Parts: sequence; structure tokens; C-alpha cells
Amino acid sequence: MTAAQEVDLLVAGAGPAGMAAALVASLEGLDVLLCEKSDQVGGTGATSAGTLWIPGNHESQRAGYEDSAEAAERYLDALIAGTAGRELRRAFLATGPEAIDYLGARTQVQFIPCGKHPDYRGNLPGAGLYGRAIIPKPFDGRLLGADFARVRPPIPEYMILGGMMVGKDDIPRLIGRFRSAANFVYAAKLFARYLADRLRYRRGTRLMMGNALMARLYYSLRQRKVPIRFGTALADVLGDARGVQGASLRAGAEEIVVKGRRGVILATGGFGHNMAFRKQFMPQPTPERSLACETNAGDGVAIGLRLGARTAPATGGRGGLWTPVSVTHRRDGSTGLYPHLSLDRPKPGLLAVNSAGRRFVNEAVSYHDFVEAMFESHKSVPTIPAWLICASWFVEKYGLGDIHPGTRDLGAFERSGYIVSAPTIAALAGEIGVPATALAETVARHDRFAATGVDVDFGKGETELNRFNGDASHKPNPCIGALGAPPYHAIAVWPAEIAVSTGLATDPDARVLDADGRPIPGLYACGNDMASIMSGAYPGPGTTLGPAIVFAYRAVMHARRNGG
Repeated sequence: MTAAQEVDLLVAGAGPAGMAAALVASLEGLDVLLCEKSDQVGGTGATSAGTLWIPGNHESQRAGYEDSAEAAERYLDALIAGTAGRELRRAFLATGPEAIDYLGARTQVQFIPCGKHPDYRGNLPGAGLYGRAIIPKPFDGRLLGADFARVRPPIPEYMILGGMMVGKDDIPRLIGRFRSAANFVYAAKLFARYLADRLRYRRGTRLMMGNALMARLYYSLRQRKVPIRFGTALADVLGDARGVQGASLRAGAEEIVVKGRRGVILATGGFGHNMAFRKQFMPQPTPERSLACETNAGDGVAIGLRLGARTAPATGGRGGLWTPVSVTHRRDGSTGLYPHLSLDRPKPGLLAVNSAGRRFVNEAVSYHDFVEAMFESHKSVPTIPAWLICASWFVEKYGLGDIHPGTRDLGAFERSGYIVSAPTIAALAGEIGVPATALAETVARHDRFAATGVDVDFGKGETELNRFNGDASHKPNPCIGALGAPPYHAIAVWPAEIAVSTGLATDPDARVLDADGRPIPGLYACGNDMASIMSGAYPGPGTTLGPAIVFAYRAVMHARRNGG
């Protein structure tokens, strides 16, 4: 059965880019329809940290943090080789603060400055230390009522007690809840709120990070009564490279033809679970693990390619923006992925080794750069997986992956195979299959660096990012400490993308380009369907979400002015 509908703008995908596009379209007076393949909003963004990289944003400036688009442009020019994407990056920098101000003034999509949050390559000209990162304000999921169930939850590894979200600032107060009256009261209030939530909801309603951003976008769409068709996939577009006039959608057995007077915006989340695209665009051997939403199968990219669109970057194998992950074992018998972003790797007392038992990276670099080093090392020595090595005191103090700080009994994690333990370094080497002599030499050399505070091999602790994520109370270097007394532990980490980098090439207004570099009228792409403007590089926190929101805004503004 076929149904027909006509709107100004059709948006495919209810992730951060798609919801932002639909929201802006509604605010601009356009008749918009948002279709979503799954039965929930949020996509991969719902499980993210929710940070946006927006140089020169006014929230940070009002808080007293000085920054400018000009400085950020110098930084990006130093970070990214060549001129590819420079025009888009300039458009992003010019429009970023405007887009955030627009949402903040007219919707419930509200942000606060992170303050100090260093760019990831702080040794380059123009790198920022303060002010470029913003995060969504926490959100009360109870405002959504029964529709709270429509917000895709965070990964279980990022919740405690089976469904309670905590932010980075909550962690020390929860761990130290018995160390002061203030901490105890703070923790008690969080627990009481969560227990009350569980009487009515399947998880806690105090939303943070990416979940807060998705809920704020969804709440704003509901306030404006923007229609959302759940369980409705984008099947194809109407038109060809000369112009797109709408799309055909599929909802179960029903086919819906939607004419789009001003075009179609592709925001289907990229190709995270499309193995053919992974093999084509990602490094070899093709990483098997992905943090993308399970429904992100490359629908938008495939449609663009069928129309003759080109991808960017077309070659180079830099198709992902990466983090190391460990494979978790959940209570229901399933497995999950824990992203090792910044809570363990930069802390003193941990080192990473390859299959030769040798260090291959500054463990405190950004998650993206850590995996890039894994790929580079793997060319000569098997480094997938790599191993994070530490002692019991480290796990108790800082945690390790899915093992929370304060954990003393590791028995369940050992039995599941999540962590490997041994009484000596030699025995640990045998358990993980690396040469015992080499691992002992690596540990001894690392411990000598810990004594002096100088990592001669990789410079751990020398950048602002390293020190920011290290332990400021540890001297002389907040990122290097001796392994210390046994028992010792190891955990395997693998590459996984937090977003794809390769996507459909666009112009600065997010119009999809054909093979000759000409815009395809009426067809836009943003989010992970759009090629990353960073050309495979990762400048700072929020590298994906910042451009997703900004180019969704630019796409709609172009469609409103020009009708596609």
C-alpha cells in the first residue's frame, strides 16, 4: 500500500543532526516531517559524552573564557594537512556561535561552558585550553512523561545501579561519600532521586551528557508539535543527480511517498554497521567493533552514491574517529563495549603494550590518537588488541574500564575474562601471550620514568591534555607512576569508532556534491552522513557533535532561502 504526503522539508534520521535540522526548520516556519528508522530518538548521540566543540561560543565568552574563530582556524590549519575541507571548516567556525545562540534563545536546547577542556593537540599553534567545549545542561526526563521511553538510553557501562546516570563531576563525590558530610548528602540526594524514578520509569530521569542533549532536542520538537514517524526507514529519494524532489519511506509493509518542496536532509547516522562500507573506508584489518547505534547501516550514504555523489575523503583509510574499547560481559549474558576515553589511560600507574610487550604510545593522548597509534604499531607488530597493564592499587583508586573505582574484589571480572590477573609480571606476560622478558624490561623502564617524571620515549604528561586528565596530586608527573606491588592486571582494548569520518561530500551549506563537485539540488547531508570537515583528524572534545548541529542549521537556512 502506498500513501502520499507533501511537506517543505523531509529529514531522515532522529539523531542529533536530524532533530536539530527538523527543529530549526519548524522554527523557520517550514512544514517539516522527521522520519526515524528505529522506535527511539538519539542514535549514537544518545550514548555520547554530549560535548560540542564550538570555538568562540558566547556561553564561554560570557563566563570569561577568551577564544576566537581565528585562533581555532590557525589550530586546524596546523593539525590538518592540505586544503581539503578548509572552506567547510571556515563555514563551521563562522556559524558555530550563531547556531548555538539560535537554539539557546528559542528552544530548550541549552548549553553550558566546560571551562577548562584542552584541545587534543595542545602543542600546535592556536590550540585552546579553555572555552571551546560546551555541554548540554542536565535535563529532567520526567518532563517527557511517557515519551521518556522514546529517548535511547546510554550504554549500561555508563550507568550505575542498573540505570542511574552520573556526570564526571559526580564521580569523586560518590566515591568519597563517606569522607565528608557534604559528599554524603550529595550522594544521598542522587540515590533518593534515582529510587523514586525507578517506581515509574525503567531508568533514572536525571539525564546528563549526550542523553541530555537528545532529550532536550526531542522535548523541543514535541513543544513545537513537529511530526515524527518512528519505525520508518528511508528507502530511496525521488529524483536524480539533477535534483531531488522527495523520498520514498518504508514502515513495515507500508510505503510512503513524501514530496519535499525544499528538499531532503540525510541524517541517518553514517555506515557504522555496514560491513561493505567499513571495508571500503576504514583501515585494514577492518575494525570489527563499533559504538554506532545498531540501526546505522549507511542508508544515507548508499542513496547518495546511487545518485552519483562522491565521498570524502575518497581514499586514505581514515574512515573513523576512534576510541579504544574493552569488551564487557553483562549480567544478561550479552557483551558490550566500554570506551576508554579519559578516566583510566592518563592516570599514573598504567601502561599500554603491544604483542611484543613494548609500549607504543603515550597512554594519555586522546582516545582517537591512541587508536591511530594502535593502527600504526600494528603495521609491524600485532597491536590489535593492545593491553592496558596496572596493579591492584590502581584499579581500586582509579578504576579500569568497566571496573569502578573502589573495587577490591575482582573475582567476577576475572571469571568473565574481562580482566587478566597474575602475581608477577612474568606470569601476567604468560597469561596475555607477550614475551616475559620484554614486558619486564618495559615495566622497569617505565618505572624509571616514573621516578624522574620524564617519559623519554613518548612524552607522557607533557601536554595540557595529558595533565588535565591525569592525577594532579601525583608528583612529579601527574600521568606517570610506578606499577607498584602485585597482583598485576591486564585488560585487552580494541579499536572502535565513535563516529565515521568518511561520508558524502558537501558544500558549506551541506548540499551533497556530485562526482564533478556540483551540488545536487534538493539533497543535503549532515551528521555522520556528511563527510567530516576534519578530514579524519580529531581536534578536541565534541568534534562530531559540533559540526553535526552547525551544518544541520546551515542546511535548513539554505533550504529556506533557496528552496533546495
